[in-house]
Amino acid sequence: MAIHVVGIGGSLRENSQSERALRVALAGAEELGAKTTVITGEDLVLPFYDPAVPERSAAARRLVEYLREADGVVLVSPGYHGTISGLIKNALDYIEDLREDSRVYLDGRAVGCVATAQGWQAAVTTLTSLRSIVHALRGWPTPLGAAINSAEVRFDGAGECSSESVATTLRTIGRQVVEFAQSR
Repeated sequence: MAIHVVGIGGSLRENSQSERALRVALAGAEELGAKTTVITGEDLVLPFYDPAVPERSAAARRLVEYLREADGVVLVSPGYHGTISGLIKNALDYIEDLREDSRVYLDGRAVGCVATAQGWQAAVTTLTSLRSIVHALRGWPTPLGAAINSAEVRFDGAGECSSESVATTLRTIGRQVVEFAQSR
């Protein structure tokens, strides 16, 4: 059975730079035969997570179910004021619904982390935030992460990256997620 990698990221803007970076990383996972699921944009418009409210929207139930079944995850967030976007944070808060599963939260799963921002400081601090959240959720951040300065690196309408080294880094992150899942 193929490894299943769930990619979460982007912004509400269709084909945002962060969504395009996510798709390049997932292409790396697909190169190793992984099945991928992309959760971006409108799929991330969820009610604010509230653990006291057991009812979940259809989109929230789908997100949680995809994560429950995932062998690995790729997270990509735009940098908003030096950290992850509220859209991504709220989606990650729904992982709390996995707290009583036999595989709690993201336990035992590799998670590739990528941040995009208009400047190095925001890109790096956002990447650091993502990696810290993954640790808190018992996941294994891949050895390679990416902080992408969108002022210097762009993705065109076809998803092609202006920097081959950044594209290679993103594909490597996707491959590392799959390689870790295969080794487990």
